[in-house]
Formats: sequence, structure tokens, C-alpha cells
Amino acid sequence: MIITSLMFYVVARSLMGWRTWTAAGLVGLFLVVDLSFFAANAVKIADGGWFPLAMGLAVFIMMTTWHRGRQLFARRIAEESLALDLFLTDIGESKPHRVAGTSVFMTSNVGVTPGVLLHYFKHSKVLHKNVVLFTVHNERVPKIASERMVQVRELGQGFWQVLSRVGFMQDPDVPAILKQASGLGLKVDLGDVSYYLGRETLLTGGRSPMARWRKGLFAFLSRNARPATQFFHLPPNRVVEIGAQIEL
Repeated sequence: MIITSLMFYVVARSLMGWRTWTAAGLVGLFLVVDLSFFAANAVKIADGGWFPLAMGLAVFIMMTTWHRGRQLFARRIAEESLALDLFLTDIGESKPHRVAGTSVFMTSNVGVTPGVLLHYFKHSKVLHKNVVLFTVHNERVPKIASERMVQVRELGQGFWQVLSRVGFMQDPDVPAILKQASGLGLKVDLGDVSYYLGRETLLTGGRSPMARWRKGLFAFLSRNARPATQFFHLPPNRVVEIGAQIEL
């Protein structure tokens, strides 16, 4: 109840635009009641009340570890990424062999070359006729209207940028979004699309500012997270995963 009251203050200030003293005054009234209940029940902590507190602390540690680990992971990926403009310039000069079909590379950052694409091109030396860089942004709203969900931009050299915005109650269905993007200039035959994902192995011996045990916990959570194929609703028989090692 105390946490809910504190979260209400954050929502009232950041989303509802309430003045500081207005939000603080109302939340203060809530806290008087909440803290009274908490103080009255604090005597039960030694008689078994510690167990739900310990469970809550464990969940809190896992959630904050996941959040912090994802931040450090994204920062590490950004440090090793190549600017997309430089990559496209190199493609225009080297003119690699292009094969029929469409390849979709999932990336969380716009304007940089996905590491999966760099590894793929380094080893195969070829590119598909159409290369789609697909980014999903999760917005802080429940749902995004379908007409505002997709943005398509042609980058040249057969490359396209597709940006999809989804609410936190929506699942990003990548094939369905690609079908919707076909009406915005991107012509894609869904039966001839290959999806490329990265499968990263986390190494915990890096110098990132996180305790070693939390790095191990984050690596464990990453290994047991929901598969990207399932999360993005990708057809399993059209997914190619490329491995990489990331040191945190």
C-alpha cells in the first residue's frame, strides 16, 4: 500500500501534471493510513512475517538486476556498433553480391548497424535484395492505433528501416507489421523472408559497474527469458540465429 501511494505521486506529477504540493498533500494523507497499518503489523515480522518480505526482496533484486543488466548490455552493444551511414557507404562502394529475397534484422537502435548484420555479412559476403532493419519501441501507453504503429523509411542500397511502436499491452507481431508496411512502400513477400536474430552468450568477467554475483544472475535470467522468436511471433522455420559473446 505504501509503494502504491508513492507510485501514485510519480504518476500524478509526471503524467497527470499535478502540482508538487497538491500531489504531496494527497499522498501524505494516504501514507498516514498506510504507515499506521504497517506499524501495527510490524510486530508480526519476527513470527513469520519475514517470509513474504524476503520473497518480495528476492523479486525486487531480480527485477532491478534485469533492468540494470539490460541497460549495460545495450550500452555495450552501442559501443561495438558501426554507424549505419558508414556501412551503407561501404556497401555502395564494394557492391557485394545480392541474392533474391528479403532479410529482416531485428535491432533495438536506429541509426546503427546491427551486430547480427555485421557478423552475417562478414561470413557470407552476400546480402539479400531487400534488407529490412526492424526496430520495436515499447511506449508507455496501453495500446497504439494501427495507423500510427508503423513507420517505413527507405535508406538506399536496398535497405529499409521499419520502426514499430507498440503499447505495453500489445505483442509485436513482426510478420503482421511487415504486411502492414507493404502499404507504405515496402514490398515484401512474407513467404520469402528470412529473420536474423542474435543469440548472445554473456561473459561476466568484464569491467561493467555491476557486482559479479548480479552479472551471474543476469546471465541466468537471460538464458531463461522468453525466446525472441516467440515474443516477435516469428515463424521458427524462417529464423536464423547468429551467436556472439558479450562481456559485461
